[in-house]
Amino acid sequence: MVIVMHYMTRHGTEPGLQTRYLFDIQLSMKNIQPMKRTNIAIAAILLLCALTATATPRIQRAEPLCWWTEMQCPLTLMLYGEDLQDAQVSVQSIKNGRAVKGACDGLVVTGQHNAESPNYLFVNMDVREAGTYRITLRKGNKRTTYDYSIYDRKQGSRNRQSFSSADVIYLIMSDRFVDGDTTNNTVPTMREAADKSNIHGRWGGDIAGIIQSLDHISQLGATAIWPTPLLCDDEKTFSYHGYACSDYYHIDPRYGSNELYAQMVAQAHAKGIKVLMDMVPNHCGTSHWWNNDLPYSDWYNQWDEYTTTNNVFSANYDIHASAYDRKHNNEGWFDRMMADMNLSNPDLLQYFVQWAIWWIEYADLDGLRVDTYPYVEPEPAAQWLAAIRNEYPNINIVGECWTRPASAVAYWQDGVTNYNGFRSHLPSVMDFPLNEAIRQALADDGNYWGGGMMKVYDALAADYLYADVNKLLIFAGNHDMDRITDVVKDNDPRRVTLAMTILATMRGIPQLFAGDEYAMRSADMSKGHSTLRMPLPAADTLHPEQKDMFDYQSRLLQIRKDEPVLHTGKLMHFATRDNTYAYFRYTDEGAVFVYINASEEERTIPTAHYAEILGKYNPVGTDIIHGSTTIDLSRKDIQVEPLSAIVVKLHKN
Repeated sequence: MVIVMHYMTRHGTEPGLQTRYLFDIQLSMKNIQPMKRTNIAIAAILLLCALTATATPRIQRAEPLCWWTEMQCPLTLMLYGEDLQDAQVSVQSIKNGRAVKGACDGLVVTGQHNAESPNYLFVNMDVREAGTYRITLRKGNKRTTYDYSIYDRKQGSRNRQSFSSADVIYLIMSDRFVDGDTTNNTVPTMREAADKSNIHGRWGGDIAGIIQSLDHISQLGATAIWPTPLLCDDEKTFSYHGYACSDYYHIDPRYGSNELYAQMVAQAHAKGIKVLMDMVPNHCGTSHWWNNDLPYSDWYNQWDEYTTTNNVFSANYDIHASAYDRKHNNEGWFDRMMADMNLSNPDLLQYFVQWAIWWIEYADLDGLRVDTYPYVEPEPAAQWLAAIRNEYPNINIVGECWTRPASAVAYWQDGVTNYNGFRSHLPSVMDFPLNEAIRQALADDGNYWGGGMMKVYDALAADYLYADVNKLLIFAGNHDMDRITDVVKDNDPRRVTLAMTILATMRGIPQLFAGDEYAMRSADMSKGHSTLRMPLPAADTLHPEQKDMFDYQSRLLQIRKDEPVLHTGKLMHFATRDNTYAYFRYTDEGAVFVYINASEEERTIPTAHYAEILGKYNPVGTDIIHGSTTIDLSRKDIQVEPLSAIVVKLHKN
């Protein structure tokens, strides 16, 4: 009995844990004689049954954690505790710390339904007034209560503005960015401790580090941040990346707290920086708190044996695709420690809708990034996004649709007329075709048919496929691929500046990966992604070349801020075969001319080729990268140095 009571004291009586207790007890008795072991086991089972049979029901979790008035999304509380099935639900107002007798008009129960597990209850609520309410569940002579808060919605919340092509997004690998608070590097309640000797371990980056870096981000010229997931990820190992969530409503304590996260957003806003949350509806970690007691057997996509995704998300739009391939893409597990969520379950879909809305409202977020979007069942994923956008009509949401053909990426952007009638409700997608073109164009000398900058030209020639090119997220690298400096020929920082020049002046929404402002390289890519996700170097360790790179990119991003034509202006570009690339971003009022010389030789700008557009503007403009230098584009002898670019601002005649 001592063994059983030890486990009850240590772990509690949370529903769904009895099996785990018995397993643990079995292990602890391995050195006891067989007959005694059998007797102890029988006694343990009897005591566990007695304890769980006589225990008073208790609501251990209520999610969402709170709610607000005037929301478009209806509230369905997911209650979790021991034996909540078929409980009678009532609500009372709380005034001065005490429940008010009689009917409650501020929060009204409109319906309830059970799950398959007896320890869950879903309760539909009509939210009418802000206040604190006592939810009471009764079963026979047993009762349990839970106090729940409703708040007044912040004025203007519904019509909040989001990130756009006027912004530059700074991607932060949260654990590997800046360690602002060393006291939370190891947290006793979380399984994995900090270990900087382990390239795949936790290194201590946190929300405090992000807050401390806001001035750096602002000085660079970025106007939005995208931290990789900050929610609890309680896997035993390899948890630093954050993509195996174990609690959807709590910030991982090794990063900080919900309150600190909201403070970070507020401080970012005070500096003119927007904040995106990285959300993962496709999968959760197998360490998630509900893993030992799922609400429904189909809460996860379950298989007779472990089945990974086939990564063939083209099966969702391929007219020749088999149902077999489609099922294995959408329902296969991303990893053994990442259970695949089944959004076709209506309760899970509603849970995820409320989860996204809750974080936007609670933390005052400016947008979302959605991980592994094409792996989710398409129709439920579209319903999820539609519900979020119904709550926030102006919200921008960018999805990771990692594929190369532009036609395949365009399929997932909202506004595209797809042959099968599918509408994603996803406003923005990541422009992987342009990403690949930039990286390939700068990886060699480009002296072959279709090589070099023609790859960029050809990628952009497919823009007719997209519903809105200005909502495409454009980038040279991210946390899942070799850094841009790793990829370019000879790791030449001049080639990195060309990539950044294109990003700063091209259609779409530019995104930089933290560290690229210093042309950082990966430590050792043979060891995997962890080696490219290295901490930002301290300011006092920077060498002159890194400072020069920062200054150059800062000038570029300031240009991006200052020139609206770069946000929404049209694009006209010109094909060449000498590894150069020329294009105009233009409106009726003005233009910006960009000339990229990606060759290792000096080039003369063929200004006569641009007569059709140059004739609309005064050809004498300003080289806005290099200061107030005047450039006359009517001349035929303008020279551009090898591996360099010019950006010229032009005015209307």
